[in-house]
Order: sequence, then structure tokens, then C-alpha cells
Amino acid sequence: MTEREEFDVLFLGGGPAGYVGALYAAKLGLRVAVVERDRLGGTCLHRGCIPTKALLQTAALYRAIREAGPRAGVTADGVRFDAAAAHRAKGEAVLRLEQGIQHLFKRARIEVFRGTGRLLGPSIFAPAGAVGVRGEGGEDVVLTPKAVVIATGSRPKTLPGLPPDGRRIVTSDEALTLEEVPRSAVIVGGGAIGVEWASLWRDLGAAVTVVEAAETLLPGEDAAIGRELARQFKKRGIRVLTGATVDVDGTESLPDGVRVRVRPVHGAGDGNVLAADVVLVAVGRAPNVEDLGLEAAGVRLENGFIATGPHYETTAPSLYAAGDVIGPPMLAHYAQAVARRVIDHLAGRGGGRLDPRLVPRAVYGFPEVAAVGLTEAAARAEGRDVAVGTFPFRGIGKAVIEGKVDGFVKIVADRSTRDVLGVHIIGPRATELIGEGALALLMEAAVDELGEAIRPHPTLSEALLEAALAVDGLAIHA
Repeated sequence: MTEREEFDVLFLGGGPAGYVGALYAAKLGLRVAVVERDRLGGTCLHRGCIPTKALLQTAALYRAIREAGPRAGVTADGVRFDAAAAHRAKGEAVLRLEQGIQHLFKRARIEVFRGTGRLLGPSIFAPAGAVGVRGEGGEDVVLTPKAVVIATGSRPKTLPGLPPDGRRIVTSDEALTLEEVPRSAVIVGGGAIGVEWASLWRDLGAAVTVVEAAETLLPGEDAAIGRELARQFKKRGIRVLTGATVDVDGTESLPDGVRVRVRPVHGAGDGNVLAADVVLVAVGRAPNVEDLGLEAAGVRLENGFIATGPHYETTAPSLYAAGDVIGPPMLAHYAQAVARRVIDHLAGRGGGRLDPRLVPRAVYGFPEVAAVGLTEAAARAEGRDVAVGTFPFRGIGKAVIEGKVDGFVKIVADRSTRDVLGVHIIGPRATELIGEGALALLMEAAVDELGEAIRPHPTLSEALLEAALAVDGLAIHA
């Protein structure tokens, strides 16, 4: 067994929090190590953000050629979807980014220990903060860094009675490995993951039904967004069942698919019986906190997540946590930002907790959805003097040119203070446009300033200007 003590900080996990935190720490002159049992980049790079967006890009291109092309005077005969080629393109994107991380690690002299890490101390055998690593070849290493950041990520949740089999009942992990697009699919869960897969499979020709227990899709977002998304999904032929849940006792695997019974959440009735090639369970994610030695190390959990303090410190000395293991919002960009805050604290550069309201949320289906800050309902619940400005993309020249006129920008502001409280977008390139909203909230911009900033014409960003003006009923093209 080898023992090493020379590291200033060690990351348990090489996903978005771990690898970004490690690179940032190295740039600040800290000696850094990362323990990773799989591949650098974590779920986001290998089973989440990147591969799903690669497939969504392929699906968007396929849809554009078939639907938008003829309208613009471009006709392509014999257009077809090649699943094998799409998966190769997805794999190439993932590999390129993974190799980029490996190159950055090598240049920064970050040492990677391949294997499974576990907290050992405090005990008579190991001091507090010691980490044991069982290598891929069975070798053991004990590392005693000055600080440890637990960044072990999360995994898809499953439902009792609907265990994934990798073929007929799948989570988002297994969905990425399916060699062919299912002819039909039932998606359990209308959150970000479920919505993206519904959009993807529908674009590629599948008959899709989304089952969501809440009354709207994307239940954490502004109610107007959920209603508009459901409208656009139905327009595309996606069946949406809200206020409904899957009766696992009524689920039956068949040789050629799955039969599920869907019941209303409230009220009686037998509900509907749906048959599909595949059932995708998309009901959220669970933190990877098992088998880490947390209890012995004195790390407390809250609702299954690691509890953290003002600097993301845990209840154990010299142990910190970042990423999905600390709880919502469970987003890669939030994980990266938290990891940097932890390192700033360790390097004596301040740090401190991030305001979750400043974290943008993005859903990459068709239509795209993005938001930052408070929903209208949340702002009213806080007792704010709420003013709302909404502007549709159909009034924006660039949206008309692109043939993407469905959707809108909605700005929630405080009528008295003029503060921007929230920005909500559904429509073309919402996930890019939301950066402006995130900056506005960070800079504590007034809604009047959003309306005064001049945007180039024609661009989709003009919808933000118009929505800001609409707060006072002054939108130009309304």
C-alpha cells in the first residue's frame, strides 16, 4: 500500500465539478489530484449533456431538412435518418471533448488516480480527510490531502416496479445506447430529461406519450412556459398526459414492447392502457453518496444529499462537496460554479455560496426552453409588486425569417423597485438567449435597462428588448 500526502486538494470524482474545480485549482497554484473510477467528464460528458445534445442536433437537422427546407426553397430527395452514423457522430464529439480534458490535465500536472475512492478517517489507522483508493488493478493507495472535495455526481432515479432492463424499460443512460429509434415510446416524467427525449424521438419518427404527475410539463418552471410547451408538443403530435401517473402494478413486459396503465393522480377511474416499444423512466436523479465512508467521516446528509455550509464545507473537517451530491439545482454549470467557489475559499480568494436564483435552466428540445430567476407565481408568493412583460417571437423579424415563430419571452419584474426578477423563454435559441437574462440578474439590472440596451436588427435578442418594454405596455411590435 502506498501513502501520499503532497496534495493541497483532492477531488472525489472527475465530472463537471471535479474536473473544472481541479483545473481552476491548478491555475491558482494548488497541487491537485482527482480520483475517478470511470472517465473524466462524468455523466454530463458521457451519458448526459453532450451526447444527448449531439443527438438533438442531428434530430433538429433532420427536421429542418424535411420541414423548413421546402418552405425556404430547398428540396432534398431521399432524406433518411442513419442511426449508426448519428451514434458515431455523438461518440466523436464525446471523445474529442474527453481528450481535451485529458490534455488540459496533463498540461496542468493534475494527477489522476483511476479507481474507487473512499473516506477513511478519522480513525487510529488514518487521519481525518484521508482517502483510500482501490485502483483498477486492485492496488491500494492512501492519500492525505489538505482538503477533499466530494464530487461524485448522481445517477438516474428509478421507480419501484419499473426496473430498467436496458431494452424495453430504460433510463436516460440506457436510452443513449439503443441502436434504433423506437417506433413508440411512453416517457414517465415531464421534466427536462423527459421533454428532451420526447422531442428527440418525435423528430426521428416515434409516436411519443409523456406522462407527468404535475399539472404542467416542466413543473418547476413558469406555468405559462409549461402550457405553451404542451401546446407545441400537441401540435407536433406528442401526446401529453398531465396530472397522471403510471400504475406500476398495471405494467406488463411483452415480447415486442411494454404495456402500461396510466391513472389520474387525483380522482378515480381505470385510466388509460398504453402500449409502446419502450418506456423511458425520467423521474429525476439521485446523488451518489453510497459507499463513500461519509457516516464514519462525520459527513451529515439532508434529504439524501450532502449538507454543506457557507463555503460548501461539510460537517467534517477539511471535507467539502460540490455538484449533484449537494442537491438542486442538479445542473452541470452550477456544479462547475460551486467547485470554483470552493477553490476560491481554499485559496484565500473569498468564495461563498451562490444564489440559486442566478443559475440559468435550459431544456434543449424543440422548442427550446430556458429561464433564470423567479417565476411569476414565486415572485407573487414573496409579496412582490409584480409586473410582467411578454412578447411573442412571431413579432420578431429574425424568427419570421427562420420560420420559428412559436413561443415568447416573458420578463417578471418588480413594479416598485424596477428590478428584473426572472426571465423565461420558450422558442428559438432560448438556451443561448438566456445568458442575457442571467447577466441582468447578476448585475441587478433594472427592467428599464434591458429595454434601453440596443440589440442588432434583425436578431432574436430583440424579443428581450420588446418583453422589457412590454412590462410598461410599451412594446413596439405588439
